Amino acid sequence: MIGGVGQKIRFFCMDVPQSDAPFVKAYPAETTEAFLDGHVSAFAFFGGVPLSVLYDNRRSRWRRSAVTAGGSGPGPSPNSAYLFRDRFGRPGKGNDKGKVEGLVKYARLNFMTPIPQAASFDDLNAMLQERSRRRQGERAGRHSETIGERLVADLESFRDLPAVPLEACEKRAARVSSTALVRYRCNDYSVPTAYGFRDVVVKGFVDEVVILCPAGRSPDIAAPTAPGPSCSSRCTASR
Repeated sequence: MIGGVGQKIRFFCMDVPQSDAPFVKAYPAETTEAFLDGHVSAFAFFGGVPLSVLYDNRRSRWRRSAVTAGGSGPGPSPNSAYLFRDRFGRPGKGNDKGKVEGLVKYARLNFMTPIPQAASFDDLNAMLQERSRRRQGERAGRHSETIGERLVADLESFRDLPAVPLEACEKRAARVSSTALVRYRCNDYSVPTAYGFRDVVVKGFVDEVVILCPAGRSPDIAAPTAPGPSCSSRCTASR
């Protein structure tokens, strides 16, 4: 329940297999930007980057593209930005990815039962993050040490986080129409009329859409907001 309204939610789950340390985050839809944001959030949660990541084979072609192509646009991909090796589970081989499938089942029974209620996705994810941390104080299986104690050994082999995290968004080239609209995923976003017929770059994040106009194209046009180092216009819209 988000804001008192029941809705279907997608979850990004990452499990550190040696220690069973979990990470779960909720998203309104299963999209490229959610997949990328899940990586950024999970690595920040654990405080490091594993040497390799094994993915479920579901929709593997789309996942391979998202992992290696960096959101269908220019810029680093997750494995090039964080320098981990990507691997994909074999179809019909549950033993390849049994740990994360076990985490999905555990999260459903323990994190989502009864159905959680939150004012927003941020509040829901804060609750899921707290429950993931609380899980580290428990023991899994026949291990005498807690998940958190075993996670310490895992983190010794993790790589450090990069100085600048990956920008978790899908990037697309677009063009402003004669009516000052930019189309992205079947939705029209308005921009100042002075930018009509100009080429722009659309960045789709989980919770907003950012439209950028390359620098040097129209020096006489005032930017709607403070420009970044490589743009002369930035328009944002909540999703």
